[in-house]
Amino acid sequence: MDDQTRIEIEAAAFRRLQKHLMEDRTDAQNIDMMNLAGFCRNCLSRWYQEAANERGIEMSKDEGREAFYGMPFSEWKAKYQVEASAQAQEAFKKSHG
Repeated sequence: MDDQTRIEIEAAAFRRLQKHLMEDRTDAQNIDMMNLAGFCRNCLSRWYQEAANERGIEMSKDEGREAFYGMPFSEWKAKYQVEASAQAQEAFKKSHG
């Protein structure tokens, strides 16, 4: 496989993951993803922002989140984020504290 084809396949896989998280699994809360996988949508948006910045494209944290979430983060939170359970918060503290 040549480099360009690999890049295109990786980009397609990323877009599919993004669509899956943004459209199909809005019920999957970021804290639950962090507790299970060690990353969440915010991590993915930060990695997106960092990749842009590394290539000389100025992108703020909020711009990175909007690019990944497909809407301002505040709008995403209002539509889909629920209060984390005490159990989820405790698990997060244990694994990330």
